[in-house]
Amino acid sequence: MRKVELTGGRALTQADLNRSGALPREVMDAAEDIVRDVRDRGDAAVRDYCTRFDGACPESFRVPDELVKAAPSMVDPEFLESLTRARDQILAFHQKEREESWFTTRPDGTLLGVQVTPVASAAVYVPGGRAQYPSTVLMDTIPAKVAGVPRVVMVTPPQRDGSLSAYTLAAAALAGVDEVYAVGGAQAIGAVAYGTESIPACDKIVGPGNAYVAAAKRYVSGDVGIDMVAGPSEVCVLADATADPVVVAADLMAQAEHDPLASCYLVTCDATLPDRVLAAVERLVAQSPREEVTRASLDNRGVIVVADTLDAAAEAVNVMAPEHLELHCEDAMGLLGKIRNAGAIFVGAWSSEPLGDYVAGPNHTLPTGGTARFSNPLGVYDFQKRSSVISYTPEGLLADAPAVQAMAQAEGLWAHALSVGMRRRLAEKGLEGYADADAACEGAHRVAWPEDLAAPGVPYLPGYSKREA
Repeated sequence: MRKVELTGGRALTQADLNRSGALPREVMDAAEDIVRDVRDRGDAAVRDYCTRFDGACPESFRVPDELVKAAPSMVDPEFLESLTRARDQILAFHQKEREESWFTTRPDGTLLGVQVTPVASAAVYVPGGRAQYPSTVLMDTIPAKVAGVPRVVMVTPPQRDGSLSAYTLAAAALAGVDEVYAVGGAQAIGAVAYGTESIPACDKIVGPGNAYVAAAKRYVSGDVGIDMVAGPSEVCVLADATADPVVVAADLMAQAEHDPLASCYLVTCDATLPDRVLAAVERLVAQSPREEVTRASLDNRGVIVVADTLDAAAEAVNVMAPEHLELHCEDAMGLLGKIRNAGAIFVGAWSSEPLGDYVAGPNHTLPTGGTARFSNPLGVYDFQKRSSVISYTPEGLLADAPAVQAMAQAEGLWAHALSVGMRRRLAEKGLEGYADADAACEGAHRVAWPEDLAAPGVPYLPGYSKREA
């Protein structure tokens, strides 16, 4: 792990973090080509890419419902019990996130509010390949179901032998997924974004995937909604002298074993802690069945930041804006108020990040790559739409019309002012409508702009003058 020392008031910079940048151009281009082909050729294109990339293409993309329903019986009872516990706790947490419609009324009778409705359909992408992610199924499906999405589909690639993960299907059954399709990669994103002969289009696409899946999601964003363009996983451990180096080492490794590109950060104000943590890492990583991946992540993407004070260390964390943040500090809860940017915050030494990955309840689909500065964890709100509701009375119109007309005149939008002005004249006369349309259209200029605004002053930039202009 590379060490960065913040001494003498030096602040952490993005260059210190060794993060991957934007998706490579060649990946974006390839994903775009695949998506466009799927949009143009439908199922035929999907079959071509599934055969090429996955080595398997089922006769029918739709996974039979009976196979999904049977999956819980195919897994170990202890796993099923654990999955059920996770499902119940994730559900309980996300039920508290659900937004409700609301309305308020002004004294003049004007009604304003927000109508909240779910998206009509959502697609959950679940990686397949060598790994299995039943936790992702729960985390991405349950918020959609709580939001009230009528149709939630899951897309996941099959193995070369035409099989699917029983763990993944069992999670789909417990979470209430409505339809499952055996297709993965950028072609799956294209299919659920635009629809094919056998795979209906969805309004929202969520879930992690490889670089090509991320690139495809970025490409279709705007035509459909997406949750985020997720990068490699990250953890930051903020620790003081009270932290246990063995526990910290295990926590860094828990993220490093995901991916050689995973980023692991240790931020501390204790100059002796890094060496003790690294010594523990060396003893532990040699015993890991994922030693190669773990070492690659820690060696190439690991960064240790040593700050003069705990406050400076906390500010370094805010610059990082990590996906996961663990607070291994004496007063961890008191430190919480100093943290502005993090996807999920694990407070105190007992709060292992994997608890959040699986069973705690908050969503584990989190902003990566510093996007926690402006992005949120996946939640029920991602599957709900808000429509503003505006209903004026004649009294309310008369109160607000002059302001609208003055602002419309300043912007030069005459018909905007006219739209309000015509109603204003009706309200002032106590009429429901104009009996004589021709007469109503006479003198429309003054109906729109009853008074001329005085010409504004001219604010010149420094170094300029009216004469020079």
